[in-house]
Amino acid sequence: MASTFFIKNMVCNRCIASVLDVFTTEGYEVSTIELGKVVAQPSAHTEQKNLGNKLSALGFKIIQNEEESLLEQLKVRLIQKIHEENTAHLATMVARELGKTESYLSKLFSKLEGITLEKYTINLKIEKVKEYIQLGQLNFSEIAYTLNYKSSSHLARQFKTVTGMSMSTYKNLEQWDRKKLDQIV
Repeated sequence: MASTFFIKNMVCNRCIASVLDVFTTEGYEVSTIELGKVVAQPSAHTEQKNLGNKLSALGFKIIQNEEESLLEQLKVRLIQKIHEENTAHLATMVARELGKTESYLSKLFSKLEGITLEKYTINLKIEKVKEYIQLGQLNFSEIAYTLNYKSSSHLARQFKTVTGMSMSTYKNLEQWDRKKLDQIV
């Protein structure tokens, strides 16, 4: 019988490939895999302990707790929405998708992560801004519009508050400082 595994820190396509490799190496038949979630059937000789240890060695963790599982689903959905450039009313939209209230998710997020959901969302958006700056395809006003900021000056203030530098200064850096998505907290 297939089991559903929620995996912490599985936030990108490279993560999917790494997790899939571990599951198949450990004798699981994976029926579906997506960010943060794997549905797989173990073989007769499969040991979940080995699976957990191998995933842990790569920086992943099988989530056993319902609250942590919900938190990981929330993070994955927020990341997906930002990559889809669908950032208007982000937390409200994701709360609706998860069948929870924004207030409940916000309290849960603060409890388990130690920062507010709003601050986490802002940090995700700022990392997306850094990506756009590095790609060099959009000007600052276009980036602000793409990520649903009210104005480019609002984005500029938020960027400076989070990073400690202006977007222009960041653009001119010789080495860009970006955080991995699973390290944004």
